[in-house]
Formats: sequence, C-alpha cells, structure tokens
Amino acid sequence: MAGAQTLAMAELRGGFDASEAGILPGTEDDQSRKLQDLIDRAAAVGQPVFLPAGTYEVANLELRDGSRLTGVPGLTRLVYRGDGHLIAAQDVRRVSVSGITFDGANRWLADYTEGLLSFRSVDEAIIENCEIAGSRKCGVYLARSGGRITGSRLTGAAEAGIWAIEGKAFDITGNRIFDCGNGGILVHRWTKGEDGTVISGNRVARIGATNGGTGQFGNGINVFRADNVLVSGNHVSHCAFSAIRANSASNITISGNQCFRSGETALYAEFEFEGALIEGNLIDGAAIGISVANFDQGGRLSTVSDNIIRRIINKGPYEPEVSGFGFGISVEADTLVRGNLVEGAETAAIAIGWGPYLRNVIVSDNILRDSPEGIRVSVVDGSGRAMIRDNLIEGASRGGILGYRWNDRVTEELLDGGETFAHLDLTGNIKAGS
Repeated sequence: MAGAQTLAMAELRGGFDASEAGILPGTEDDQSRKLQDLIDRAAAVGQPVFLPAGTYEVANLELRDGSRLTGVPGLTRLVYRGDGHLIAAQDVRRVSVSGITFDGANRWLADYTEGLLSFRSVDEAIIENCEIAGSRKCGVYLARSGGRITGSRLTGAAEAGIWAIEGKAFDITGNRIFDCGNGGILVHRWTKGEDGTVISGNRVARIGATNGGTGQFGNGINVFRADNVLVSGNHVSHCAFSAIRANSASNITISGNQCFRSGETALYAEFEFEGALIEGNLIDGAAIGISVANFDQGGRLSTVSDNIIRRIINKGPYEPEVSGFGFGISVEADTLVRGNLVEGAETAAIAIGWGPYLRNVIVSDNILRDSPEGIRVSVVDGSGRAMIRDNLIEGASRGGILGYRWNDRVTEELLDGGETFAHLDLTGNIKAGS
C-alpha cells in the first residue's frame, strides 16, 4: 500500500517511474545503463525519478543538475555492483535523493572517489530519509558543497560516515551514524576559514580508530579548520577517542550534547582557534571530560559553563606525553569556567594551565566532588593571571587547590591562604570533607 501511494504521488507530480522504463527490481542484470538514461531524461525536463520497492544492482551513476531520485523508505535498495562508485554529482546547482537505501556491499571503490556517494561542487546536495551502508571508504563524501543530510542512517563505513570538506553552510541534522571505522561526522577544510555548518540532533555511536593515531581518527564529530560551526543536541557514545573534537576551529559552539563512554577526551577544543563556547553538555565516561588546550599554538578565548561531567578515569588509549588523563576540565588561556559540576575525576576535577601556558582564567561557582584533587593550577614562573573563586570542593583527599609545576606538585593546600603567588587570586572557596 505504501509503495502504491508513493507511486501515485510520483504520477501526480509527473515524475518518471523506473518500472515503466523497463528498470525492474530483483533481477541479476546490471540496471545501470537504463537507470542512467532515465536520470538524464528526467533531469532534462525537471522531473523526479521514482524507484518502486525492490533491489536494483547498479554502479557509476551520475546525477545531473536538477536530478531527484526518490524511493520507498526502507524498501527501495540500490546495491553497488563494484568497479567505480555508486552515486556521484559534480559542478551542478542542485540534486537530491530521498527514501532510498544505498548498499555498498563492502565492495571496492575506485581511487577517484572518497565515498559511496560523492558530491563535488554542488550548490545544494540534499540527502533525506536514506540509508547508506557498507562503504569501503566514507558513506557520503562532499567537497565544496552546500545543502543538507537529514533523517538518514549511515552504518558500516570503513572510514567516516560523513566527510564534508570546504562546506558551504551545510546542515547535518537528525541522522544516525553507527559502526564506522575511523570517524562519524567530519567537517574539515583544507585551509582555515568560514564554514558555518550546523551539526545538530544526530545520534553517533561505536566509532573506531582503525588507522590508529592519538586523536586524528576515532571521533564521533570532528571539526577541523572550519570556523563558525554549531554542534548542538547530539547524542554521541562509544567513540575510540573524542565524542566531539574541534581542531583549529574558531567561533565554535558545542552545546547541549550528551557524550557517553569516550575513549579519550570527550569534548576537545585544541590547537589554533579563537572562540569556543562549550555549555550545557553532559559527559559520562572519558579519560578527560573537557579540554581547551594548545595556548602555545594560539588556542584561546573560551567559556566552559553549566556542564555535568562524571566518571573520568586515569587511563587513555595511549601513553600520555604531557599531563596525563583523569581530569574533568582542563583549560589554559582567556577562559571562563563557571557553574560546572564535576564528579569522580580520578586525577583532578579541574586543571588550570600547563607550565607557563596560563593567562586570564576565571574558575568560579563550580561544584567539584569526589576527585583526589579539586583544582590544579600552574605556578611555573611566567604563568598569567588566574582567579579561583567561590567553588565548592568536596572529598578532595589530596587537596582542594594545589600548585603544580608541570607534572610536579610544589605546594601544600592553597585553599585557605597557604603559599601566595602574585598571579593567583583565591577567594571564597570551600572545601568539605575528604
């Protein structure tokens, strides 16, 4: 009945029905040539192509300007036969696919393509209510393109579910991305600059790092060199490294996300960036909760507020070269840390600065519970100003506020006065039972 209704709608719109062109599901014949001809004819007169329910074995299809492929969600399947790519479009204004399952069958993809579906220089590429599975590379690859991917399911990609490079205000919303080898959603640029992608309301889970490394792979959502990106309201779990990782991404907002069981840092803003708003996220399980790092390479200007962070363990996926794991929040420069609740970080709830890489940090009105150390702050010569005010610290058996030179503790408790350092302003902090 659903197929008949969809077909009737296509007929009312004047669309091209694949079955009437002799393209029949369930046959072992290669349907590619017939379907390509239908795509070309439909695009030439501005009409959609409707594919009835069933399985079609095809390869190397090219979408033309204005191409629209529609199917019956969950019932129309295009299975990749091998020898190149499945769907591609290049240098066109608008294409769309909806209600179709694209099955890569884990077959070889040619060197010229990075994904089962590949879009290059498309002003508006639209993927709606589709399923994309079994790609030997990425599920969807987009370069220098705008448009949206929404309401779709991407699974079993050997690389990333979605890889968007040099985007044009792209929207990635309401998708499910599971069981990918090296990444969930990647928004990258070859050169740092304006991007404007919105990544919202997606569910991302079970992302591996089969290529290894120390965070280049294995992230649920990864933003690299792309400025002015919004990452909000996503549910991200079981990632080999970060749930959300922003590298050299200025003016990024990371808000209202839920991040569970990350293998390394749950939320990361690192390297050359200016401007990171990290607020209202829930993190449960990671080796570091939130890290705002790399002041030595220009990383600065952020707020970390109103987050809940729990169960942070002192063990990561590699041997650390610097400060180690087990921190709830770690920040360095021009940053406000306010109103967070950190519970059960195995090293320290909050770390402020790393060696001399500390400047203009305010840590206030946080609740820090059941960590061996409440707050670590750098007291290395040359450290910049830090204000630590009105924090409630409970159960810090080794100390509420402690001074560190790199990895070495060099002070007793600073909470009640203790040693004084010119760059520190400590007032109103309360330490409860240990």
